[in-house]
Amino acid sequence: METTLDLLREGECARIISLQMRGAMRRRLLDFGMIEGTSIRCLRKSPSGDPVIYLVRGTMLALRRQDSGRVAVEVTPCR
Repeated sequence: METTLDLLREGECARIISLQMRGAMRRRLLDFGMIEGTSIRCLRKSPSGDPVIYLVRGTMLALRRQDSGRVAVEVTPCR
């Protein structure tokens, strides 16, 4: 099921399909290893829901909703 990263619930895992952005933020996410096919897990949402902490390639990364909403993912079972 294809969705965006901001819609994952705590504990859910997904596979990155694409980054739907340009510029510095795209470059930064690519530098963190958020490339097509990479597994990602939603670890924790703040009480207000923004930002959210994700686990990507062994690194915890906090993203704002406006940025995570531009990352297309496919929900997968967690390993």
